[in-house]
Amino acid sequence: MEDKEKVTQDTSAGCGSGCGGDSGCGSSGGCDSNCGSCSQAGSCGSQPQSLLAETNSFNDIKKVIAVVSGKGGVGKSMVTSLMAVSMNRLGYKTAILDADITGPSIPKAFGVTEKASANELGIFPLRTKTDIGTMSVNNLLENDTDPVIWRGPVIAGTVKQFWTDVLWGEVDYLFVDMPPGTGDVPLTVFQSLPVDGIIVVTSPQELVSMIVGKAVRMAEMMDIPVLGLVENMSYLTCPDCGKEIDVFGKSTVADVAKEYGIDVLGRLPIDPKLATACDNGEIEDFEGHWLDDAVKKLEVE
Repeated sequence: MEDKEKVTQDTSAGCGSGCGGDSGCGSSGGCDSNCGSCSQAGSCGSQPQSLLAETNSFNDIKKVIAVVSGKGGVGKSMVTSLMAVSMNRLGYKTAILDADITGPSIPKAFGVTEKASANELGIFPLRTKTDIGTMSVNNLLENDTDPVIWRGPVIAGTVKQFWTDVLWGEVDYLFVDMPPGTGDVPLTVFQSLPVDGIIVVTSPQELVSMIVGKAVRMAEMMDIPVLGLVENMSYLTCPDCGKEIDVFGKSTVADVAKEYGIDVLGRLPIDPKLATACDNGEIEDFEGHWLDDAVKKLEVE
């Protein structure tokens, strides 16, 4: 995690370095960094070019944590918000980069309705009531309900601009709320931002192992540490007797974590109060210690 130089792992072409590899190697005399399918990858001596983008010169961002999921609807944005709030309560300066361009929900959870402004130095993030910095595409749209009908490259470029152009300032932990899956935006974030680790959010379902596996393997391919798993909607606590009810089936998060050699960082219940807090823009008022292990994990990394 100390070395933040990451390299491209594009598997669409050969090396191009004159090393005798595939896809026309030797024709250009210089490595084009596309080593994924080159038979001489790792032995030609060429150094792939870093794809990391520089953030605004006024920023001092110490840690970048991406919150990912293999599928949508598992509460990834809520976990991102809770992590930012939890670390903020401990005195850390936190911020959230909302990379879910077509399904942004961070402004709603925090009750941020203002629109972003900018000057010649960059774009100003929106501040929550506890001074958490946020930037989301919803802060750029005229109406919150306006759909974002953009193609992949434009979406990926917007996310990258949130990193390069936003005046985040001094931040201890920048959380990136990722869109689900392993498409353009996750690839852009993993290649362009110095991600220190990812938290994988899942839910108790039969296909969870396969879904988690996709996210974990992508992180491994991009040489990014997997900090652990958070299972959302894990159980419902009976309001009368306090018994935990497995609404969506018995939790398998411990087995999945063992399968991939990673930690379980927390199990979140189905809590109507928490859902209401998100809907009302009051996520900063939540009470609960479900993510204490995740917080401790970040503090020691």
